[in-house]
Amino acid sequence: MTEIDNNAAAEDLAKRLRLLLDVAIAETGSEPTFGQIAVFLEERGTNLSRSRWTYMVNGHRYVQDRTLFEGLAAFFEIDPAFLAGGASVETPAKVSAQLDLVRAMRAARVKSYAARTLGDISPDALRAISRFLDEEISQT
Repeated sequence: MTEIDNNAAAEDLAKRLRLLLDVAIAETGSEPTFGQIAVFLEERGTNLSRSRWTYMVNGHRYVQDRTLFEGLAAFFEIDPAFLAGGASVETPAKVSAQLDLVRAMRAARVKSYAARTLGDISPDALRAISRFLDEEISQT
């Protein structure tokens, strides 16, 4: 694997981990802490240092550790193949469903903000903004 491939794989893993963290926030209302993740893994015989977690979640180094991926997959309740990556690996249904919910909630907040901020905006203009946001959400 070349350095460019390594960097791309590290960034892909980071994106997947951040996605799982976002889903956990949507499900529980708070982001899992490093401590919670480390304790969960330690109870299963896998060690995770704070520095390793940091460079994994920030995409600074590529990690290929099947045992670690299996532990993280158990923590996030997903298939370990999702963390291992690869072009053919699909996003788990649980993750996709939560992302759709998060997008809808964010769009609702933006619509509410626009309505409050723009003040005396016409109903037609507000509907146009809503349609635009809905279209943007459906494309992501």
